[in-house]
Amino acid sequence: MIKVYLVDDHAVVIEGIYSLLQKESDIEIAGYAGNGANCLEYFLSHTADVILMDISLPDMNGVDLCKTIKKNYPGIMVLALSTFNQGTYIRKMMENGASGYLLKNAGREQIIEAIKLAAKGKTYLSFDAGQALKSDEQRQNAIPPLTKREKEVLLYIAEGLTNAQIAEKLFISIDTVDSHRKNLHTKLNVNNTALLVRFAVENDLL
Repeated sequence: MIKVYLVDDHAVVIEGIYSLLQKESDIEIAGYAGNGANCLEYFLSHTADVILMDISLPDMNGVDLCKTIKKNYPGIMVLALSTFNQGTYIRKMMENGASGYLLKNAGREQIIEAIKLAAKGKTYLSFDAGQALKSDEQRQNAIPPLTKREKEVLLYIAEGLTNAQIAEKLFISIDTVDSHRKNLHTKLNVNNTALLVRFAVENDLL
């Protein structure tokens, strides 16, 4: 019997998944939580084989919750169930120990297959999630590599420092900082600081 724990702050989602899974003779709903804190509290005294969780929760994001679960209970498998189809979210979940990623439009067969594979220690990605992850990897590979100094300058730019302040921090001239800033704009194909920082955040360059 595979014990599944549900984490989602929308009651209609919990009810829908419960309805889908209760007919499965080898799957049992162990319980559910509407936020990360209640989920973590549950596992202080209970266990499950698979957690099916939303990655957007009212008190914490699913990536952090997944990371905590896998650190404290490595034997529990985590599956993300989300409306977010961006490769960045999928990659972060998988990097932090998730066994799979499904979109909330997934059918009953997909959800059941994902749960059974996760319970066996295997990985499951829905087709759409797999395509999004592939596109994200291609985009990551297309980003020109930054030098160590460019990364340092980028970090300080993101923190809101001026060229003069960055120059003082790195013991280089203001002209050198300005040169690095221009190189960053060229490499990342942006034309102002706001777009530079946004690109850096979205592509995990910080």
